[in-house]
Amino acid sequence: TGAGAGAGAVTRVCALVADVKGRPCEDFCVLQHSNRRVGPGGRPICVITLAEAHPLLQSGKTIKSINYQISANCSRLQNKVSGKSKRGAQFLTELAPLCRISSSDGEEYTIYSCIRGRLIEVNENILSNPTLLQEKPSTEGYIAVVLPKFEESKSITQGLLTQKEYEEVLLKRRNSSS
Repeated sequence: TGAGAGAGAVTRVCALVADVKGRPCEDFCVLQHSNRRVGPGGRPICVITLAEAHPLLQSGKTIKSINYQISANCSRLQNKVSGKSKRGAQFLTELAPLCRISSSDGEEYTIYSCIRGRLIEVNENILSNPTLLQEKPSTEGYIAVVLPKFEESKSITQGLLTQKEYEEVLLKRRNSSS
C-alpha cells in the first residue's frame, strides 16, 4: 500500500511502550501519522517500530531472521487488505504478536502490536534486508502499519509513554544497573 513510515505525514506523534509483557528493555515505539488521505475518515495510522533501547538495537546484536508466521494458522504475510474500509485486514489486540526476530546470539524477540486495530501492512523489505531494522528503525525499518479502531483513534496514545516519560524510564534503568 505504500503507507510506510515516511508517507506524507501531517503530524507525527511518537508514543512508547516499555517492558512489553514484563520483558525488560523490550520496548516499542508507535509512530502516529495523521493524514486524511491515509486512513478512512481522517483516522491516524500507526507505524510500529523498535524503540531505541530495544536489545536488537544495541551494539553487537546481529539479526539472523525475521518471521511473520505467528502460529501454524496465522501468518501476518497472508494479510490481504482491500478497499477504503480496509476489508480483509487482520484484527490485532494490544498484545497480538506481529513477528518474531532471532538474533545471532540465540535470543528470540516477539514484536507486539501495542495497539488495537487492523493490520494494514507488514514491512516485507526487512525480510530480505534485516539490517534496516537496526539502521533505520523509525523509517524504512518499521515493522508494521496498523489502523486503529475508529472509536479508539483519538485515545491511542493514552497509556503509552511520551518521549519525556520514556527518557525517565531509561534513566531509572541506567541508575538501577550501575
